[in-house]
Amino acid sequence: MIDSPASPTDTEVAAAAALAGAEIVRARYGRRHSRIDKGAGDFATDVDVAAEEAILDVIRGARPGDAVHGEEGGRRGAVDAVREWLVDPLCGTLNYATGSHLVAVNVALSDGPAAVADPFSGEVFLTDGETAWVQYDADGDWQGRTGLRGRRVADGLASGAVARRLPVGGEQLAPTADTRMVDVNLDPPFPGAPAFRAVDLLAHSGFVEHFRPRVVSTTLALAWVAAGRRAAYVTDGGDLSGSVHFAAGIALCRAAGCVVTGVDGGPVGPEGRGLVVAADAETHGLLMSLIGGGGRSA
Repeated sequence: MIDSPASPTDTEVAAAAALAGAEIVRARYGRRHSRIDKGAGDFATDVDVAAEEAILDVIRGARPGDAVHGEEGGRRGAVDAVREWLVDPLCGTLNYATGSHLVAVNVALSDGPAAVADPFSGEVFLTDGETAWVQYDADGDWQGRTGLRGRRVADGLASGAVARRLPVGGEQLAPTADTRMVDVNLDPPFPGAPAFRAVDLLAHSGFVEHFRPRVVSTTLALAWVAAGRRAAYVTDGGDLSGSVHFAAGIALCRAAGCVVTGVDGGPVGPEGRGLVVAADAETHGLLMSLIGGGGRSA
């Protein structure tokens, strides 16, 4: 449960839940992990499952009437629940399993607040649906750097209370294209092919003339666009607005003032396809000209 004398806000619940998952991910890093095959080369690990359970524990304690849709456990909670949380407990499982730190923990209330936690930097990127910021502690302590008192972790298992966000330090997210770095998601499937293939974008002469490609294979890159650490992010796909992988990052980027559309330039939603998230309109327009879309803003 949330360790607070007052009822926590949805933003605080999202942040505490993301931190609970992040601490599991960090505590078990570098160990031997069991794999759960999902087919087509995709898999989860025991850490994905444990992190999701830690996240669910926080949400259930604070919002027992809400449903939760987790990547590993599917939808849980009352069938008629009005509110639903979208949870990706370990975005970048392959990265993590091979020893990379490029992973994220995503928690979002559908059409509401969201949090993206970086287990290794200790940062938590937050939005209340209107503004977006990153929370950390200037003292350099990992737990404090998140601006949240997290769950203590012993031997990879979470215990103890999760507290409300503390006023220790943070800054509003300010997108900028100054880095010129653009993350392009190359993970399958590729529903837009042959009309659109992300790999073709990397080979486009206009792309390398204006941008520097990066491929981190985790939606942590969306938080980096909101924070001004990346100029843009591009991925193929269908409607990603309700995806456990992308919902938190999309919410962050929208609240930070990024330009968010599908790869066809249309709005992200039921009729949308993929994502083009850019720090500003100029960067978005240039990417759309390279992709071949109309560049319509969401």
